[in-house]
Amino acid sequence: MSSDHRLLPLILIDVLGLAGICIWHIQGRSRPTERLIVQILFFGSMSFVLFVAKIAPHRTDHLYTHGFAALVSKLAGILWWTHLAWSIIGLVHICVRLNRKPSEAHLIQDMAVSVIYLGATLSIIRFVFGLPLGTLVTTSGVVAVILGLALQNTLGDVFSGIALALGKTYVLGDWIRLSDGTEGRVTETNWRSTNLLTGENNIVVLPNSILARQGVTNLSRPDETHLIALSVRIAATQRPCIVVDVLRSVLEASTCITRNPSPTVALKAIDAIAIEAELQFRVDSLAIGATAKNEIVDLLYSQCKANGLSLAIPSRCLLTNTATKISI
Repeated sequence: MSSDHRLLPLILIDVLGLAGICIWHIQGRSRPTERLIVQILFFGSMSFVLFVAKIAPHRTDHLYTHGFAALVSKLAGILWWTHLAWSIIGLVHICVRLNRKPSEAHLIQDMAVSVIYLGATLSIIRFVFGLPLGTLVTTSGVVAVILGLALQNTLGDVFSGIALALGKTYVLGDWIRLSDGTEGRVTETNWRSTNLLTGENNIVVLPNSILARQGVTNLSRPDETHLIALSVRIAATQRPCIVVDVLRSVLEASTCITRNPSPTVALKAIDAIAIEAELQFRVDSLAIGATAKNEIVDLLYSQCKANGLSLAIPSRCLLTNTATKISI
């Protein structure tokens, strides 16, 4: 087929490519499956026209070099490579959705899309405009080194975010605690940082590099339940078994704590003044931890009063009083 006969197929490819872009924007992002089907249909139609016309998509820069025909030829090459990139990106989005972890794979998905767009751009530069990539790659390498030195902190956050996503340290909705005591629920993760909603209803923005360096405790795994231990000192006026029975009745009367696993009472120490015990119980989530503890304290007061038990003063107060007397 002569080059003059190839102009009509190239015009048809331009029409298909531009029509595909218009429909791609009209569909919007809310229907990714339908969008992918349309992308594949238009890309397949464009590829079929190239096949019938015996035009290689990586050789369009040699068909025409001047005038309107050259413009049509280059536009056809740009549209074909663009629709190829969009089709691959659509497949990536569908795979992420089928994996049912779109938020967890957000950073990986963005990275894959960036690589696909970069590959499509380099292909257009080389195969559509016929420019050598060697000089471009060399120049880009120098620029990349300069940018890397200037943005090393930002790049550290980016790669730390990728490492955290691959390691599945946490996902959106998890409640985490850092080694410095900061804790909250993960509300957003992006290339640079992770946002935590604290118990005080504040948003804490943490760079990913800080998260990667600190120890992270995921309080939402294996489930949302959380263990609370409450220490109490009871005056040593009754036998320890009676004290245990009273404290157990406190746990049984609570409506905020979970029953599986069962709450327990553990005797920690005894002296001439007090019996020290620890109430161990679980709550469904950290959000109701303070409410449950308040209820336990209130029940503890009422049950001790009803059963003739008295609360003992803390041991540190005894040590303080003893030291004061000695100094006097």
